[in-house]
Amino acid sequence: MGAQHSDKGSNRPKVVIYTDGACSRNPGPGGWAAVLTYNGNIKELSGGAAMTTNQRMELQAAVEALRCLKVPCQVTLHSDSAYLVNCFRQKWYQGWQRNGWRNSKGEPVQNQDLWEALLAETARHQVTFEKVKGHAGVAWNERCDELARAAVPR
Repeated sequence: MGAQHSDKGSNRPKVVIYTDGACSRNPGPGGWAAVLTYNGNIKELSGGAAMTTNQRMELQAAVEALRCLKVPCQVTLHSDSAYLVNCFRQKWYQGWQRNGWRNSKGEPVQNQDLWEALLAETARHQVTFEKVKGHAGVAWNERCDELARAAVPR
């Protein structure tokens, strides 16, 4: 989505993203999906992995969605993953980085590779993370769930 448009009050294009991850068994085969909307345009992304976890797929969806933006954007990213949303809202990543990617129990942070990729992408954009309730009739979240489940390798 290579947007050239800028909205009043911001010199960055405003993009709304919904993401979701799915896993058949955990760990097991999994899928991720994102729906991006900008200025009336809709882009759907999805992919899968043969052996993964639901949390990895939730993170992968966010990474892939932000990666596909060609210019720095003002992004509202909706996810039903408390793991993803709370990390950014509560700035867990700051403590992890300070502690050499160890969590509060002194254990290695799971999915460090995806967190680092996500931090690199969020540095390019102005991102606000919004928690959405899963399976609650939110149209774009339901579409992401459908795409993520369809992307799970069989």
